[in-house]
Amino acid sequence: MERRFDGFPPGALTFLKELWANNRRDWFEGHRQDYSEFILKPAQAFTAALGERLKEISGDIQYDTRTNGRGSIKRIHRDIRFSKDKTPYKTYVGIVFWEGKRESAKTENPAFYFRLDSEGGAMFAGMHNFPRPLLQRYRDAVVDEEQGDKLQQAISAVTESGSCEVGGEHYKRVPPGYDKTHPRAGLLRFNALFASSPVIDPRALNDESLVDTCFEYCRTMAPVFLWLTDRR
Repeated sequence: MERRFDGFPPGALTFLKELWANNRRDWFEGHRQDYSEFILKPAQAFTAALGERLKEISGDIQYDTRTNGRGSIKRIHRDIRFSKDKTPYKTYVGIVFWEGKRESAKTENPAFYFRLDSEGGAMFAGMHNFPRPLLQRYRDAVVDEEQGDKLQQAISAVTESGSCEVGGEHYKRVPPGYDKTHPRAGLLRFNALFASSPVIDPRALNDESLVDTCFEYCRTMAPVFLWLTDRR
């Protein structure tokens, strides 16, 4: 039985701040119990609480409270094999709520994503990187009169809320084969499409109402998320 979510305890941000300053295995092992109590257990309760609410936006939203890296809660260990930065741990917590039941859906489908770090929290919705086949479909949708118009409406609905933003621009030029003067040429320079909330005040993280706050941001960002789900 999942425990009730009552907020992330103040010790969660303290732990993340101290991890940033002491990003070593010996320090982490000495504070593993703090990681479990301040981060993992409340993260599990948060995942279950927000995951159920998100089904109001899409019935295909999936979440998983396992903490071994196979569920919604991302592993805190960094993959340092090909990185110049050899610090062993992430100094933030990531929780993903993804669309669709296929095994690959968690990384290849649109998702809602919660991030917690020592400065506060934030919600995201969409895709932070298009797999190549989806990138091609996205570009074709941008220039399609009907689909492109729906995309523009979705982006406007999010940005006109006054609270959330839309990003994903990556390339400096419109890709070859597309009209540089197209009215939505700016969107052709995207290699991702996602909405983001403002930073959630650290004080709001310590209360059960965090779930309501995050859900309202997700509802605001839903037009972009739902446009993507129709084209995955």
